[in-house]
Amino acid sequence: MSREQKVVQQARSAFLTGRSRPFHYRIQQLQSLRRFVLERKSDFAAALQKDLGKSEHGMELFELLGVEREIMLAIDELPKWAAPKPVEKNLLTIMDEVYVQPEPLGVVLIIGAWNYPLAVTLQPLIGAIAAGNAAVIKPSELSSHTAKVMEDLSLYLDKEMYHVVTGGVTESQELLKQRFDHIFYTGNSMVGKLVMQAASCHLTPVTLELGGKSPCYIDKDCDITIACRRITWGKYLNCGQTCIAPDYILCEPSIQDRLLEEIRKSIKEFYTDDPKSFTDYGRIVNQRHFQRLMALLKGSTVAIGGNGDESERYIEPTVLRDVNPEAKVMQEEIFGPILPVLTVSGADEAISFINSREKPLVLYIFSSNKKLIKRMIEETSSGGVLANDCLVHSTVSALPFGGVGNSGMGSYHGKYTFDQLSHLRSCLIRKLATEKANMMRYPPHTFEKIRWARIVLLNQVNVGRLWRVVLVTLLGILAAFVVQRLRQ
Repeated sequence: MSREQKVVQQARSAFLTGRSRPFHYRIQQLQSLRRFVLERKSDFAAALQKDLGKSEHGMELFELLGVEREIMLAIDELPKWAAPKPVEKNLLTIMDEVYVQPEPLGVVLIIGAWNYPLAVTLQPLIGAIAAGNAAVIKPSELSSHTAKVMEDLSLYLDKEMYHVVTGGVTESQELLKQRFDHIFYTGNSMVGKLVMQAASCHLTPVTLELGGKSPCYIDKDCDITIACRRITWGKYLNCGQTCIAPDYILCEPSIQDRLLEEIRKSIKEFYTDDPKSFTDYGRIVNQRHFQRLMALLKGSTVAIGGNGDESERYIEPTVLRDVNPEAKVMQEEIFGPILPVLTVSGADEAISFINSREKPLVLYIFSSNKKLIKRMIEETSSGGVLANDCLVHSTVSALPFGGVGNSGMGSYHGKYTFDQLSHLRSCLIRKLATEKANMMRYPPHTFEKIRWARIVLLNQVNVGRLWRVVLVTLLGILAAFVVQRLRQ
């Protein structure tokens, strides 16, 4: 039996004991998870600096705080999330108890990504714990130093219920051969297809948090200075290695030069004249990705930057101008500090261009025209939409975060993670009395029974509203009776 088989078997055995079902157990595990990320904060900071060149403050802002927020939300809201939820009834079930009961799925496999290896690995785990599942966590081997720190999770959580498996492709493949009750994968669409194919052998449901080329349309009438500052921040954060970073800009030719100038100013403002030595400008994860990114520049005109240092995995903030839609840089998700600018005649062509490609994870729109923003939302499809800013929608736990089509399936954050990793069980409890009410469904079937069935089944009943109507009616009858008695 392989190590991966043993891990999954142990997690399933622990889950079957039922100890993860009580709320107090789940909350205790969530509190321990929070203690893990806080106590090991300096270790994570050092690891992320080695893996991706992240600064300590950057790690706290864009990795740690999001994890803390999700943990605290889950602890506070768990009793509400996990409570039975009554549903509307029809006349046939008006006397029954009808509700939806969230229940744990079982053993969840979480395959993390390397770009935000703390946040995108632990946030799904928060939902898995809150929903009462066991979990096997596979951190990305590309962020090897962070994965090493993640191994110590077993010192804080129930080590029979929650397991960390490190390693590379071989370990991932062996894990995917095992039967899980849900697989949560964050990464690219090519590997996402392999995960989905492996899951199909066991009919295991999947959540795929992928990516794609997220377009950014800039309307000529918006505040271009502010738009470019926000785009520059969203694009070059984490050296462009963010799944929801603006992948390319669409704008009219008349504003292209102004955009380039404003982006140049913002790069200097954020990262100084020497981004290479600036603390908050990161590094490409490895040499292979460095070479891939530098190759994307071929055939396009560099307007800003374009230089790199492979020995340090450094690529300076880069902008390309007048990019051809058929250029190499437009054929795959960039996932690095390269920003192509394409010109279009206006919103009509921008919408047509966006719709001609795979559905993106995010659509960014910069405009002062609310009607235009609404139109672009209505006439396109994407995992999410953000107008007049970048990335910040991912901080709202009340919004589902996820893709559509080639950019992913399923969503998470806040309650959406809990629901994604729960089985929403339909429950109806009735008594063995009032058998006469059931006569319409028993043979022989007649026109009269059909008539009654239509009345009973085609009328939904909101029980609370019904009782209010009954109460008001009774009060009216009582009031009329009192008035009549007083008159006598």
